[in-house]
Amino acid sequence: MRGMYICLCNAVTDHDIRREVAGGVRTFAELQARTGCSDCCGCCEPEARACLAQAIEQADAQAALPAFVATA
Repeated sequence: MRGMYICLCNAVTDHDIRREVAGGVRTFAELQARTGCSDCCGCCEPEARACLAQAIEQADAQAALPAFVATA
């Protein structure tokens, strides 16, 4: 499955942003430091921030789900 490019200048996709959130990123500054997203022309900043917020929301929702232990 292909990702949607969010930052064309640095080839950052929505998948990259979700992966960084899974790796602990929680702020836009952290995302910029790890990916370079929106540090060139800045045109992608609104979409990058929206994608980051959505990824954090999804990660937090998944973390709140109860863990089930499979038994054999």
